[in-house]
Amino acid sequence: MKTSRRIQALAVVLFTAAAGTTQAASKLNVMTSTQDLADLAREVGGDKVNVDSIAMGYQDPHFVEPKPSFLLKLQKADMLAVVGLQLEIGWLPPLQTQSRNAKIQVGGTGYLDMSQFCQIREIPTGQVTRAMGDVHPLGNPHYWLDPENGRRIAKAFATKLGEMDPGDAAYFQQRYSDFDQHLSVAEKGWEAKMAPYKGRKVVTYHRSWPNFCERFGLNVIDYVEPRPGIPPTPSHTLELINTMKREGVKLILVEPYFDLRTPNSVAAAVGGEVAQLMPSVGGVKQITNYFQLFDYDIDLLVSLFQKVK
Repeated sequence: MKTSRRIQALAVVLFTAAAGTTQAASKLNVMTSTQDLADLAREVGGDKVNVDSIAMGYQDPHFVEPKPSFLLKLQKADMLAVVGLQLEIGWLPPLQTQSRNAKIQVGGTGYLDMSQFCQIREIPTGQVTRAMGDVHPLGNPHYWLDPENGRRIAKAFATKLGEMDPGDAAYFQQRYSDFDQHLSVAEKGWEAKMAPYKGRKVVTYHRSWPNFCERFGLNVIDYVEPRPGIPPTPSHTLELINTMKREGVKLILVEPYFDLRTPNSVAAAVGGEVAQLMPSVGGVKQITNYFQLFDYDIDLLVSLFQKVK
């Protein structure tokens, strides 16, 4: 009798373990090209998905060193979400091909290019040549830096995840709805903080911020780079200093992966400041999600705008 009970108990344990394994195995494996997309996938996917990203938030997403570990993750992926607009063109396509995972190839059932859902700025109207620098012929790929595009990305995730896992479609839609409400509240706070500085002129290092600046009312008048992707030259730097003095510009926005020497020297010459803004989740340890990304950048901007009145 005792033996029978023990067998029954063991059967229950084994069944529970097997069910747990099956449940874990049923989760969709989502790979993203950046940490921003990964966080938005987690917001919507919740405990129904496993999410990982390739590029880290402190890296320049244009230049990521391919690693064998990325291939292993891509081989197991049910979905691959990318920024698109050729942001990842220098490193992601070979990884996709070598993974031999049909689902995540361009046009595959698990491939998701988020740029198709978002508002894209700086789309060239004429011919694009190398003489123009690293200009993206399909438009500026840093579109996630407008919260409205973050909302669109989250909605796209909810739709796609629901298609791939119809049984949990309502769950994903509810998660999106909760995210949407949270974002709407956060947007009002961010806009209120930035409202006193609407129209303020700034300089940026790279063309990473058109969506952010348009959304929060900043006017970008020039760049530290003479052309996108081209390091600053002495002649351009001198022109930039003169432009900032003439326009009364005191703030330079710089991404964490660029050399600060030129921005610092320009800021010193005009009596201004350098704001090392984070363009992505994970840029610094305290930015662990999409909301904290805007909290961090906007709080930094407000403090520096108050300093360089």
